[in-house]
Amino acid sequence: MNQLDRVTPTPAQEQAAFAWLSLLHDQPSSGDQATFSHWLQADPAHAEAYAQAQVVWELSEGPARTLANEDAFALQGYLNAINQSRRSSVRRWSGALAMAACLLLMVSLGAGWQPMRWVDDLGADYVSAPGEIRTVTLADQSQVTLDADSAISVDFSRGERHVQLRRGAGFFSVTHTGEPFVVDAEKGQARVLGTQFEVRLQPHGAQVTVLSGRVGVKADKHAEQQILTAGQQVAYGEGVAEKLQAVDSEAQLAWRQGWLNYYKATLADVVQDLRRYYPGRIVLLNDELAARRVSGSFPGKDPRAVLGSLQGVMGFEQHSVGHLIILR
Repeated sequence: MNQLDRVTPTPAQEQAAFAWLSLLHDQPSSGDQATFSHWLQADPAHAEAYAQAQVVWELSEGPARTLANEDAFALQGYLNAINQSRRSSVRRWSGALAMAACLLLMVSLGAGWQPMRWVDDLGADYVSAPGEIRTVTLADQSQVTLDADSAISVDFSRGERHVQLRRGAGFFSVTHTGEPFVVDAEKGQARVLGTQFEVRLQPHGAQVTVLSGRVGVKADKHAEQQILTAGQQVAYGEGVAEKLQAVDSEAQLAWRQGWLNYYKATLADVVQDLRRYYPGRIVLLNDELAARRVSGSFPGKDPRAVLGSLQGVMGFEQHSVGHLIILR
């Protein structure tokens, strides 16, 4: 078949090709092989779909299994929470869950299925979807602006106003009521009476950025409190806080107006942010590429356009299938 004669498979044919590819990687029977041969020869689009599936499988098999393991861990935690008495059964299922998650990821690339997200959402009071920036008003009239793909739970029942950041980031405009307002994130917390500040979860802790007022930050309940004022930021993790930094808080909090600003950030950090604005998965395979530095201002609502701009400057490869984007 030459380039002019190439056919375009339908989405159903693409999914069927991934299903066959998954089956053929798992010790198929002679009957399966014969059925596959008939399917492959029945339509030129089947052969084209299968060829494309092989390319995608080679590009993404490793990352897919990593994501599948993460998803299986989330599912296992969910099952544990539902029924503690079945822990032994859940452990027996973990391997099957990993395989099922890997298969589902490869066959349903357009679905953007991510159990870690909905496990967080189970205990949340307010949630923002990928790509959605949402502002909510709490019972005390404080406002929380959730960055894309974020979740919080709220508890005002203990004489203090407590908010737990379960995923993503939140910008808090706190009203003064006389009761402390506490944002719990990972093992630490930020405590205020009335101010404007952001708390953002990071891979191994959290980061607090103050726009106005004063915020007391503790890396864990036993750590010494640090006082932050406007234009200051601190990150913490595993009970240890880093040194306070002076930052341009307006620029760092520009995501509220739809802009992502970076100065000498790694591409890995930029991609991590874009994942919150993208409904599927973005996988970065090249460690050297991930460490390269990026500076600029980008529209958060169009992750594909951002990646296209970065590709033109940095020269990496970009492959898309459905809602899966692979960078290498």
